[in-house]
Amino acid sequence: MTPIRPAPANWRTEIVKTSASVSDQTVDQATLRRAIAASAMGNATEWFDYGIYAYGVTYISAALFPGDAGEAVLFALATFAISFLVRPLGGIFWGSLGDRLGRKSVLALTILLMSGATLCVGLIPSYDSTGFWAPLLLVLLRIVQGFSTGGEYGGAATFMAEYAPDDRRGFYGSFLEFGTLAGFSLGAFLMLAFSLLLGDQAMHDWGWRIPFLVAAPMGLIGMYLRARMEDTPVFRAHESATEARPSLGLIALMRGHWRPMLVVGGLVVALNVVNYTLLSYMPTYLQRRIGLSPDEALAVPLLGMLFMMLFLPIAGRLSDRIGRRPMWRFSLIGLLLLVTPLYMLMGTGLTGACIGFILLGLLYVPQLATISATFPAMFPTHVRFAGFASAYNISTSVFGGTAPAINSGLISITGIELMPAYYMMVTCLVGLVALRFMPETVGRTLYEDPFAQ
Repeated sequence: MTPIRPAPANWRTEIVKTSASVSDQTVDQATLRRAIAASAMGNATEWFDYGIYAYGVTYISAALFPGDAGEAVLFALATFAISFLVRPLGGIFWGSLGDRLGRKSVLALTILLMSGATLCVGLIPSYDSTGFWAPLLLVLLRIVQGFSTGGEYGGAATFMAEYAPDDRRGFYGSFLEFGTLAGFSLGAFLMLAFSLLLGDQAMHDWGWRIPFLVAAPMGLIGMYLRARMEDTPVFRAHESATEARPSLGLIALMRGHWRPMLVVGGLVVALNVVNYTLLSYMPTYLQRRIGLSPDEALAVPLLGMLFMMLFLPIAGRLSDRIGRRPMWRFSLIGLLLLVTPLYMLMGTGLTGACIGFILLGLLYVPQLATISATFPAMFPTHVRFAGFASAYNISTSVFGGTAPAINSGLISITGIELMPAYYMMVTCLVGLVALRFMPETVGRTLYEDPFAQ
């Protein structure tokens, strides 16, 4: 590690001067590609777990929870939400560590914890053989996953943003979300493929466990990629220009950087309710509410995600030209106006479900493609990891991880099948309010603080 020298009185000016010299030294394409792969692999591993959990919830609930099918599924969805309660703790812990010691080391640890916990889920004995130890072990492993994920996403987005050129941050950052959908799609595809190959009885008996075991090699590959990378140029430049700063707790972060944290939190309300409704809850919704078969309910979102993956780099590149704010405004207003008719279209059958989901996914892409280009740029370097991870995970834990259970509960209480669409509309309004206060970050160097200007 570079020796730390005391900060000069004009340390902000020193950082900008240092950044100018660093920005002139273009990162070579091979290094940039490795940075993208190292960031995206962790995100893919995280969402691989979400994919197999969401798409295998029927099998998991039957194997690990008591009660009839409906009660067991609700328990399984609630367990999915429980892991999100510890994500803010993980965000502030790993984020503060990453701002003090560097991004690289933290990311190597979080991907190992995530993949190891996912592997262990596939090894949990059934409820019939161990009783309540089965759901208890699942809850504990989901907590470990949530704690590690609290640092994984914020760290990966920060790592990606700090390696990418300022004028192409949207394009390169979009590949982080490409990893999200690739991991989720791989999990979904494996669950669907084993369901078709093994049949329903074998899946309930043991087949649902196989996709969870794939997480181990994914985690090892991700750790290997990250171990070979240097820390980001932005972090190294900041480290050489300033003295070491103590890690900040959540209260200190909120006191000093409350504006970007509130803006990020508000945008994430819309972002993640849409995200977890489309990606995690949709298979359950299509099967139990629309009446599709289990295989059809798995295939519809998988097809939609493939379309989304095609358009992610295009949307990221477009955001580098026209800005992040127009992309978010288009997405939020489009979803606000069209989510209800598209849900009605999905209710007409398999063809309508495919078309409706694809259109919803494409409306969501402008948000998804620009996350890692937009949010890290709102925080100064010395609190970027912690600030982003804390704001993102607090909002995600309250609104994102609970979205499947809330949607299911709202339908049960009201009897209205369109409640997920109405819930999404409300959160899009929250996102539009937050967007009014979001500064445009396109083309800005990450050494600037847009809220300080």
